Amino acid sequence: MSFLHKSLISAALLISSQAALASAPEQPTNRFTAERVFDIEYATDPQISPDGKMIAYVRHSMDKITDSDKKQIWLLDSKTGLHLPLLDNAQASWSPRWSPDGEKLLFSTVVDGKVELSLYYFDADRRFSLAQFTTSPSNATWSPDGKHIAFNMFIEGKKPSFATPIAQPKGATWNEAAKVYDDLIFRFDGAGYLPKGNKQVFTLPIEGGTPRQLTHTDVSYDVADWLDNDTLLVTGNPNEDRQLDFIESDIFSIELSDLSLEAMTDRDGPDHSPVVSPNGKYIAYRGYDDKVLSYQQQDLYLMNADGTQKREIAADFKGSIGQVAWAPDNKSLLVLSEDHGDMTIFNISLKGKVKEVISDIGGGSIGRPYANGSFSVSGKKAGKIAYMSASTDRPSEVGTATLSGKKAKVLTQLNADVLPYLDMAKVEEVKVKSSVDGKEIEAWVALPPDFKADGSFPMIMEIHGGPYAMYGPFFGSEMQRFAAEGYVTVWVNPRGSTGYGEDFALEIDLAYPGNDYHDLMSVVDELIARKYVSDERLFVTGGSGGGLLTAWIVTQTDRFAAAVSVKPVINWMTMALSADIASYVKRHWIREEPWSNPDAYLKRSPISYMDKVTTPTMVMVGEEDYRTPTWEAEQFYTALKLINVDTALVRVPGAPHYIASRPSRLITKTDNIMGWFEKYDPVKIKQKAEQKKD
Repeated sequence: MSFLHKSLISAALLISSQAALASAPEQPTNRFTAERVFDIEYATDPQISPDGKMIAYVRHSMDKITDSDKKQIWLLDSKTGLHLPLLDNAQASWSPRWSPDGEKLLFSTVVDGKVELSLYYFDADRRFSLAQFTTSPSNATWSPDGKHIAFNMFIEGKKPSFATPIAQPKGATWNEAAKVYDDLIFRFDGAGYLPKGNKQVFTLPIEGGTPRQLTHTDVSYDVADWLDNDTLLVTGNPNEDRQLDFIESDIFSIELSDLSLEAMTDRDGPDHSPVVSPNGKYIAYRGYDDKVLSYQQQDLYLMNADGTQKREIAADFKGSIGQVAWAPDNKSLLVLSEDHGDMTIFNISLKGKVKEVISDIGGGSIGRPYANGSFSVSGKKAGKIAYMSASTDRPSEVGTATLSGKKAKVLTQLNADVLPYLDMAKVEEVKVKSSVDGKEIEAWVALPPDFKADGSFPMIMEIHGGPYAMYGPFFGSEMQRFAAEGYVTVWVNPRGSTGYGEDFALEIDLAYPGNDYHDLMSVVDELIARKYVSDERLFVTGGSGGGLLTAWIVTQTDRFAAAVSVKPVINWMTMALSADIASYVKRHWIREEPWSNPDAYLKRSPISYMDKVTTPTMVMVGEEDYRTPTWEAEQFYTALKLINVDTALVRVPGAPHYIASRPSRLITKTDNIMGWFEKYDPVKIKQKAEQKKD
């Protein structure tokens, strides 16, 4: 970074600090206040160059003017520490991918309001857009010789229609034409109502020109990897019942010479994410035999380049296989796996021998402390890994280590200008035995800066969604906000959470919600026993699956002073008949037809037990949520009103299922939650009553 650039940043920080001081209260706080959300930065998608000298990564910052998570590619010299943005005009950019020779960088950016693929030539210090694309390209991948790019583009199909509109009179203002849908999945969270069409596969020479379309089908295929310079690997589901079987996929090869498509896998179950070994002899991939359960772990498979000798490797490995990359020597694979609250890179040999490499991966979810991380591997000569480095007190940074995990170091300090100067919450690990069967349950607790174990502090238990997901010892802005306002904040991995083996996750198969409730309450009891919290000041919230569990909890107990159920499932029948993943809910979760066996849906639905609820409960949902649609929250709100339980409905305009997708929405979420809890905090109620007397 140049001296001028540093000076400009320093000046901007000084100006913003002076502005903040001008409007600050008489006693400014060093706590993590709401506006600090806009100060957070984090790193994702670190891509190390083949020679291991440079790392390109996506630097996220919160833009206060546009209220957005701004993405820009930055370059980092792993030896000298030189740290520069790829583009000098603050343009949005993401998905950096090095050419095989390391001399060029492929990336996505926005040109004239449209997503483009661009190439940066390091020797000439020049970049150019590869082509004019009809729709946004994605999944861009280099050919082994570095001469072509493969990618996906959405191509619109013929819209269904059953009537021919008549001509409108000149100057007439008629109603917009009817929108007709004939697909089961006709809307999707984050995308809204879907246009007719599919993702098709294209290639393009690096000199640019006209993209060549390789697939022309009514099936979407995702670009995965190149088998060789003339053969591309893609994944898709061409089966006629593909919309009913939500998870099914297979691996296919496309010959560029004649565009022939050949299936390389064909079992009942998902096969996906193929990665070709550096020598081109093997294909590693992930998948499993579908047993039609609500959760199954991803296993690691290997086949020869011609599709023969398919076999599972490391069958005894306890974790689910995440991201996979080949070691440069072709003798082993590096895999990312959730591991008891951590995210760990393991080395797995072709014979199935497993070694732990490095475990502080993650930090890419700044709202809540979900497991979210990635890594990349250099060429054989360099023998390095670049990864997202996780911590409890900061979001993800760029880290690097050798292939064996040695010489690990963090190369960036993106929040060194803010977080070290704030009184951040200290995070502790807590492990308890579940009251229902003694299973060990792992949790973490964020302690307010002025915390002391005197039994006086209020508690917020925040429950993760999924429910097949994992929290961990990662930074979470929402948790820091709660703790900064004086709440002992706890997050738990109850049974059903991933990262603890398939058996632990499947404890909730056809039993959700259920004993996971007792796991959560066991953690609450432990915090009370430690005098970390007051048993009269207990509060509970959670989103998605956590919103469902929050709603379930208030049908089971009145121990909480108040609750906030965020984007919940309230009625499994309406969820199975209207959500964007309706076919998955019906086929894998409940495994019954809702009209044939409604009890299978209703017995696990909070709406069935409204007569048990007395806890004041707020309900919150994004207005464009199609995963747990708004009417799920509204059913709960209306039912609470009908039984005269204190409630409020908070609808977040424009928000999809991921409510905290913009900084202001994150603040809206946390501050409305705390505002509701303060209203029902017995200590605050008493204080206000005494103030009135005075």
